[in-house]
This record gives sequence, structure tokens and C-alpha cells, in this order.
Amino acid sequence: MPSDAAQAPMPALSVVMPTFDQASFLPRAVASLLAQTLTSWELIIVDDGSTDATAALIERFLADPRIRSIRLERNRGLGAAVNRGLAEARAPLIAYLPSDDHFLPRHLSTLLARLESAPDAVLAYSGVRFWHNQSSAGAPDGEPLQLVQVLHRATLDRWTERQDLVSDDLDRLFWSKLRDAGTFVGTGEVTCEWLDHPAQGHKVIRETPSGGLNRYRARYGVREPLVFHSSVGNRTDEVELYRRFRERPDTPAAADGLKILLVGELAYNGERILALEERGHRLYGLWTSDPYWFSTVGPVPFGHVRDVPRSDWQAAVRELRPDIIYALLNWQAVPLAHEVLTAGLGVPFVWHLKEGPWHCISQGTWNELVDLMTYSDGRIHSSREIRDWWGLVLPDGGRDGLDFVLDGDLPKREWFSEARAPRLSEQDGEIHTVVPGRMMGVDPSMIGELAARGVHVHLHGRLFQQNATPFLREAQRLAPAHLHLHPEVDQRQWVSELSRYDAGWLHVFRSDNAGDLAGARWQDLNIPSRLATLACAGLPLIQRDNGRAVVASRSLADELDIGLAFSDADDLVAQLRNSDRMAALRTNAWRNRELFSFDEHADRLLGFFRRVLSAKQIAVPVTREEAVIERHPVGERPASGGVGSDDEVRVPLREEKVRIEKEPVVTEEISVGKRQRQDTERVGESVQREEAEIEGADEPEVRRG
Repeated sequence: MPSDAAQAPMPALSVVMPTFDQASFLPRAVASLLAQTLTSWELIIVDDGSTDATAALIERFLADPRIRSIRLERNRGLGAAVNRGLAEARAPLIAYLPSDDHFLPRHLSTLLARLESAPDAVLAYSGVRFWHNQSSAGAPDGEPLQLVQVLHRATLDRWTERQDLVSDDLDRLFWSKLRDAGTFVGTGEVTCEWLDHPAQGHKVIRETPSGGLNRYRARYGVREPLVFHSSVGNRTDEVELYRRFRERPDTPAAADGLKILLVGELAYNGERILALEERGHRLYGLWTSDPYWFSTVGPVPFGHVRDVPRSDWQAAVRELRPDIIYALLNWQAVPLAHEVLTAGLGVPFVWHLKEGPWHCISQGTWNELVDLMTYSDGRIHSSREIRDWWGLVLPDGGRDGLDFVLDGDLPKREWFSEARAPRLSEQDGEIHTVVPGRMMGVDPSMIGELAARGVHVHLHGRLFQQNATPFLREAQRLAPAHLHLHPEVDQRQWVSELSRYDAGWLHVFRSDNAGDLAGARWQDLNIPSRLATLACAGLPLIQRDNGRAVVASRSLADELDIGLAFSDADDLVAQLRNSDRMAALRTNAWRNRELFSFDEHADRLLGFFRRVLSAKQIAVPVTREEAVIERHPVGERPASGGVGSDDEVRVPLREEKVRIEKEPVVTEEISVGKRQRQDTERVGESVQREEAEIEGADEPEVRRG
């Protein structure tokens, strides 16, 4: 900043330009200011921690005494950047020029004239061009007033900053504060452009496939937990949600602790991974740069995971020397996981896939996924059905891999600790069912049929409600007293809130595979992540009766006897009103719910990691907990409905446990050839009598956080 700035003549107005990694746009924005017919201005450029060529470009403009710059050492968000500019502004009037936007030549002069003509007004706004050939005399359709449109009187008010709230709602962040000081008036002229492109801040923030909390965290490198509420989606308070994890000290390293490098993204319930850290292992993260809104990436808000920089990550990983790479979880992580797999790091590599083969086909990453399934040292599948499907797709199997079955985004055990609440049906005598997130496969007419029979449907989650207006309008018309809309529920209230209901809806669909695994689709092989949410609250699961079709969620529900499958509304209502049967289902669901926590399976997962290391002939100690290996020769079927029982699709099983009796323990040295895995390596394919494999993922709006 030039030292003589304070001695320069007072400008008519100050223009604040916040910028982050927009070097390609910035020269055009500054040029549009230099071309203004009104020349009495000062420009304060606030570089919010850019990592591109922004700083060098700014230097080119500083020869103009009206232009000053400030650089923040790391990105602090729009509010902090603009507030820093406001603190430096000398003029009584404030305009904004985001570095990707554009002024037309008369923009500032028309705004100034309009504000001077309205002494009681605190803010003047222009019309704006946007989206190719669209324009508006005021705010763009469906949007708040944009910064580029505005000139306002300087006040003591300041923009809400990131540590308090992240939102794309500019009214909430600042404009509403100005309304208390006066009116807003328009010029009626279109004199600026709000440029449309994928990296616009509001697009990064909104909970859409290309935006949301985790995309925001990845783009701006946010290190802190956030209070996040976009105009499309749910409110998330990571500060309180993860406080118990973040504020505890790191777990002391175990003598046999592993260095585990996480690669990709953690999807829902990312805090589950702390179950490994709590056992004395060290966690590191190398994250995909373009996660979906539900794909948890670092810097993680719950702490205890150290990030590996994406820039020159290979050198960083070689310096770190991890014991094992654990790459996961959904199709968005495939490109990065493949890049790491093929980098020749010499580190044992485990690939955990949740969702899903068909996504990779549609996204053009099928070849990379096949490589991951073929060449990884260990493969983790989200259900037994998807594991067996891969056996058909890749009949030669992996070259040297081991297989394990475990859901990818099971929740942390801490969320299971609340007591159950009294059921609503105990108060009014009617049946109450719940949908956590999207209503999948049920149309309004069925909701109407259920309502006519006294069955209520409760929808939790604003994101679905905002995006399903026609559906909800028709459903409310047919079931005005039986369809209920609620906000999202985060993990802390899963038990206390959801246990009020009689049963919970999974995805409802008609399977056409007729028991032929080769004809199965993703909905047949997937176990939705909402299943674990409902199981946490001890709720019986509702899904369609698809007969003998291969349906993973149905097989699991039958195995644990925690669900009901219906053919039509009358059938569903009859089952829901069978009080003895529902009581039995609730008992089973509550008794087995711990099986749906990641912690329940953490030791087996670590045991699998050690077997992968052994298969690579890397000597590692194995603890007693990790060394439980279950084998299932053909034998007697367990009691009907018991944990570990199989349905008609799978062979009845009998358990045989192999335990390492001494600790620390032994070194397992196992070489695994193509399709020649020892029975003892079939870890994770079965369950103990008190355990079950829990697999699956979808998009629940009952929150992961």
C-alpha cells in the first residue's frame, strides 16, 4: 500500500475488490473501473490468500495512485476480505467490484447520482446483466442483490465473517443490516455484469452436486469447523457437532500403530475414521479437490488427521512413509485414487468402493475403476452382493488382492448413546413413519393411500423439500393431515428424534433381476446410508417386497429380522398394525443397532490391513482384537433370523474362529496368488453371531453433519 495514501485527495467513493484465485478475470475487472466516466474513486484490492498469479497481476496496477492492495496470508472468506477493505476505505460511499465481475462505463456515475437524489436512502443499486443474454433492473431472478450492483453509504456495520456463518445469502450476511439505516433505491439502468462461471462463490457454497460445504472447504482450504447454511440446503454447525472430538488430545501412538494415509474422500459420517486414531494409529489425508457436498474432505472439522499437500504430493508421501494407503470411497475419488495407485510408491494399497460402478461408467472413469479393483492389494466392498457382482465382471479377480466387506460410511458409536423417546403412536394411536432425506420411489398417490388408512409420513430435511415442490404440493393435497415436514436432524438427535416413529423408509423400487446377480442394478446392490441412520434409532426398515430378486438391503434386513417388505399400501398398513410383529422388529432393531457403528468393525478392518501388509510380505504385529478371523464352511444354519444367518440366496453358514492367543503377537506372512486366497483371508465375508456386515451409501439428509 503506498505510504502517501492518507495524503491523497478524498475520493467520492471507495471500491472494494475481494479476490481469490481469479487472475484470469482480474485485469478485465480493473480495466472496467479505469474506464468509468466518474474518476474520483479509490480501489482497494484485497487478495484473500490467492495461490495463482493474482499477486503479480496486482503489481501491474499499483502505479495508479488510486489503487491500493492488501494481501491476506491465507484465505479467510468473503466477509473478512470485504471487511478488511472497508477498514481501509476513506470515502463516505462504498462500491464493490468482485474480480470476476464488470462495470459498464456509466455504472458509478449513475449510482452516485441516484443515491444523491434520495437523501433517506442508504443504498442504490443498478440493473445487472447475467447468464449470457439475461438482465434485470434489480436483483437477478431468484438471487439477492449482487455486490457489483451496489453503492451504499459507509456505516459501522460489517459483513458477517466465516467464523460466524458461511452462506451465499447476501441479505443475511450484510444487506439486511443496512436496511435498518435507510431505504434501497434503484437506478433502473443496467450498468454492470455479474459474470456466470462454475467457480462463482455462491455456486461453490450451495448444496448442489457441484457445491456445498465440502466443496467450499476444498476450494478455499478452510482449516476450521464451520457454521454453514446455504440458501439451498440444511444448516450445519460443525463447531458444536464435532467439539467433543476436536478438543480432545491426540490418542497416544500405539507401539504397533500404523501410519494410515487416507486418499480420496470420506463421504457421510467422516468422523467415523477417528475410531482408528483412537486405537493408536496415525491418520493422514490426501483429498480429492472436487468433492460433492456430502463428500467429507480435509482439513477435517473433527481433527486428528494431518493433511498431505496436493502440490508435490508424491514427495510428501515418500517423506511420510505411510504403512498403508486406504483409498476411498465414492466415484468422485476414483481419479485421485488411481493416480496414487499408479504412482509407484511401493506402499500397500487398499481400495474401498461404495458408490459405485455405474457412476464411474457414466462419468468416464470405468477404466480407472477396473484398475483399482484389479491391482489394489486389498479391496473393500460395501455389500456381499456387490463383491459377488465384481466376481462376475472381473472373473479373473484381482492379481494379488484380498477382499473384505464393510459399509463405507457407517456412523461413529458416540451418536448411539441417547435414550429412546416415546413413540408418537403411543399418544394418538396412529402409525407414524419417517423418511430421512429424499422420498425415494414413493409417489404422492401412495402417501394419500396411507393417509386414508391413518398412516403418517414425516419428511426430515430441507434440501429435498426445497427441490421437490411439485411432489410435496400434490402429496399435501392428498394427505393434508398426514404428511409432515421437518428440518434436518444431525447425529446428536438421531436417537431422540427418530425413535419417536414406528418405522423408517429405505429406497422403494421394483427390482427386475429375478435373482440373477448378473442382471442386478446399483439399487439392488447398494445398502443406503440412511439404513444406518434409522438403525441407530432402532427403527424397523420399510422397503418393497421384490420376491427372490437379489436386493442387498432386503437380504440384510431379513438376516437381522429388522424390516418389513410390502407389496402395496394395504399390505404395508396391515404389517404396521400387527403390534406383536412390530414389537419384535423393534426389539431386534434396537438389539442389533450397534452393528451399524463403524467402531464395531474397526478392529476387523485393522486386522484386514495387517493381512494386506502380510500378503505383501511386510512384517507387522497383529493384536488379539485384530486377529479374529472367521471361516464359514458349509454347516448348520443358525437360528432363523439370527445374526449371521443367510437367506435363500446364500449357503447356510457355521462359524469357526481362529484367534491369535498371544500379544503382541505374531507376524503373518501370507503370499496370496491370483484366485488362490487362503480361507483365513476371507475376513469380513461373515459375521459373528453377535455381529453383522453393514454396507451401503446414499444421500440421506438426516445429517452426517
